[in-house]
Amino acid sequence: MAVKAFLFDLNGTMIDDMRFHIKAWHGILNSLGAELSMERARLECYGKNDELLERIFPGRFSADEKQAMGIAKERQYQEDFRPLLKLIEGLPQFLEKARERGIRMAIGSAAIMFNVDFVLDGLDLRRYFDTIVSADHVSESKPDPETWLACADLLNIPCSDCLVFEDSPKGVEAAERAGMHSIAITTLHSREEFARHPNIRFCIDDYTDPQLDRLFQ
Repeated sequence: MAVKAFLFDLNGTMIDDMRFHIKAWHGILNSLGAELSMERARLECYGKNDELLERIFPGRFSADEKQAMGIAKERQYQEDFRPLLKLIEGLPQFLEKARERGIRMAIGSAAIMFNVDFVLDGLDLRRYFDTIVSADHVSESKPDPETWLACADLLNIPCSDCLVFEDSPKGVEAAERAGMHSIAITTLHSREEFARHPNIRFCIDDYTDPQLDRLFQ
């Protein structure tokens, strides 16, 4: 497989922050009467904020109410995670090596730009990425392939030449539906949870994994 572009999910893939998102949602959803366990909150923590709220409380809130609750959740997440904001181990060196090799890079995230900017500006990463596709840019979130298809289109690179880095089975499924291979990072989900996806080349715990050296050969 010739790799011309690396496409990265953000939360849980570039930064190990998903437990902070889950904690923030767990508190907000249960304050509204959801009575969710932390494990159930973990399983529901994917897609756009308004989609998550609609799954838990179908038809209960208006679009404006869901937007306001989503922003409140993101502010809580950022406050809690800011002192720990850093890239997953090995990723700074991996990004630099990819840039030196001329591999194009993009971010495709279900996060709103408010959160994407929090990470990119907080860690000074914009120089690595040719394009960004967030929840604000798509009508359907993962596992729909729209996010990854948009990344490939904006880079003007065929889907078959793109490799997706993901921490979520839903994101891997989206890549599969876009015709892309994936590397799965096990920050939140186990290897067993990714097992049914044939487009996964291999799983990693972080970016120090020697298997990644194959991508530059």
